[in-house]
Amino acid sequence: MAKISASQVKELRDKTGVGMMEAKKALVAVEGDMEKAIDFLREKGIAKAAKKSDRVAAEGLADVEVFGNVAAVVEVNAETDFVAQNAQFKELVKTIASKIAEAKPANVEEALKISTDKGTVNDEIIEATQVIGEKITLRRFTLVEKTETQNFGSYLHMGGKIASLVLVEGADEATAKDVAMHVAAINPKYVDRTEVPAQELAHEKEVLTQEALNEGKPEKIVEKMVEGRLNKFLAEISLTDQEFVKDPDQTVAKYVTSKGGKVVSFTRYEVGEGIEKKEDNFVEEVMSQVKD
Repeated sequence: MAKISASQVKELRDKTGVGMMEAKKALVAVEGDMEKAIDFLREKGIAKAAKKSDRVAAEGLADVEVFGNVAAVVEVNAETDFVAQNAQFKELVKTIASKIAEAKPANVEEALKISTDKGTVNDEIIEATQVIGEKITLRRFTLVEKTETQNFGSYLHMGGKIASLVLVEGADEATAKDVAMHVAAINPKYVDRTEVPAQELAHEKEVLTQEALNEGKPEKIVEKMVEGRLNKFLAEISLTDQEFVKDPDQTVAKYVTSKGGKVVSFTRYEVGEGIEKKEDNFVEEVMSQVKD
């Protein structure tokens, strides 16, 4: 029997998302051949969707697809980053985004019921889960509609780890795509400062005021200091006020205006944001198995 190392077990787990003992058994069964071990796990049905319901799917891909005047930004999650490079998974994400843009469902539940060549979107996900061997979920999507005088621009960073969609009025698609690239890189919170909630603005002003007072500044100049710092804060979180990433000498607003347009909206998805990822300690897991 071939000797199976801990590093081999870890590699197989990283590639398939299975448990430690399942990975070790598979490697033992195929004399340590990694590719055969992956096939072994699939053939044994380890990849059944029902067995994956309690796992954390925080990796995956986001995508943007357009159907007519409708664009869909979609995030589909898997358990490991390895799956994001899988051709079947990439095609699945693209199919789901396209179907959502076309059908315009109201929520994820409706999206899962959309008809496809294999039945429904949910059927497509189940099949991919069984073949790939990881829990796969449609996490979220956003639909954006445009008028005939508006244009979409989208950008995918690292193949879909970050997806951004920008809607502009007047300017062309190339301009919108440039802004989408900026959104992906800089991650603004609002289109412009008028969108900042009054409560958030008041809170920031209070913090900045106290900060200035703690610096020992005279009260008579604190107000002017706070006004300046507040403007800087608003410029940092507002897309149109930010320095354009491709030309820092002008703001995003000035760049779009120079192209005869105006930014209407933006959507930015970063895969896994807001999901609490489970951090596995491989050494501790090995030791617990030894003790058992």
